[in-house]
Amino acid sequence: MKYTEEHEWLRAEDDLIVVGITEHAAEQLGDIVFVELPEVGTTVSKDDECVVIESVKAASDILAPLDGEIVEVNAALVDNPGAVNDDPLGDAWFFKIKPDDLSQMDDYLSEAQYKDMIA
Repeated sequence: MKYTEEHEWLRAEDDLIVVGITEHAAEQLGDIVFVELPEVGTTVSKDDECVVIESVKAASDILAPLDGEIVEVNAALVDNPGAVNDDPLGDAWFFKIKPDDLSQMDDYLSEAQYKDMIA
């Protein structure tokens, strides 16, 4: 698993990358009350806004970590956005992307580097 400085996690799953937010991000946001997901089939570029999440504290955008195509979204989050607080590293992933270039993953942090960053 890799991590971004924007508190997203990226997990390789076959030729796809699953994207969610870290426990740290979920804690900082507080209770999440709304999630807007991208459309399946959307082509995104790195750093495009993909997901909007709103909590009792703030609204935040999740950026595309890689160039590619959104191939699946976690529609369950629309009806149950609080799942992000309950299981941010598991069932509460946001989307799966088919990357144009997997080498972009090399730009991201290891778990140890991420933990150092948030310490």
